Order: sequence, then structure tokens, then C-alpha cells
Amino acid sequence: MTDQLPLDRDAAAEAGPPLEAWEVFRREKEGDPMRHGGSVMAPDAVLAMHYAREMFGRRQESVRLWIVRRADILDLDDPDLLQPPLDRSFKKPGGYVMRGKLAIARERSGQSKPKPKPDRPRARVPGPAEPRTNGPKS
Repeated sequence: MTDQLPLDRDAAAEAGPPLEAWEVFRREKEGDPMRHGGSVMAPDAVLAMHYAREMFGRRQESVRLWIVRRADILDLDDPDLLQPPLDRSFKKPGGYVMRGKLAIARERSGQSKPKPKPDRPRARVPGPAEPRTNGPKS
């Protein structure tokens, strides 16, 4: 046996089209965000779709798949664009942190921090060793 191909066969035709990396994003259930599930190697979009369906949809663990050629993903790593010099904390979901600002405002006005309101008295529930009564006896 020899490692060389027969003369009538072309090595490029034997290898087939080159494989490309495809990134797979999946959604586990409706309402969830899309998350990166992994990647598959395929020569074209149709086979990438079939491979992704086989890997991420076979056991019904996904309700939606996105398959994207890795070469088509744009990588943004410019620190000036990712971390702008302006304070935009008001755009974050938590909003402003007010504790420090409130403390400074109280100091300026001479007021102290308001005390928490006392809890209302709660009805006492008898423990397991105490007999329960169903209201007043007549």
C-alpha cells in the first residue's frame, strides 16, 4: 500500500471544499436570550445548519438557532468606543446610587437620617405544643 493517490485522481477534488467555522447561538426556551452554544465546521451554510440542528436541537434543548459564519462576525475592541470618557451611569438599569448624595444633602440641611418605622404587632400563632382554639367558647 502506498500513500500516494492514483494518477487519475486529483488531490483537491478528493479533499472537497474547505471547511469553515460557523458559530451557533441558541435559545433554550421562549423568552430567553440567545446564547452562544458552540461552533461547527462545515463547507457551506446548508451543512452548517444541519450540523447545528443535530448538535443543539436533537434532544429538543433549543427552540431557535442562529448559525453565523465566523468570518462574518465583526470584532470591536477599540477601548475609546467601548469605554467612553463621559459618565453615563444614568443609562444603567440600576440608575444613580443615591445614598452618598442623600447623606451630603442631609448634612447640609442639618437633618438626621429618618428612623425606620416600627413594625406593627403581629398576631401570635400558637406553637405545636399549645392547643388551638377556634374562637370563644359559649
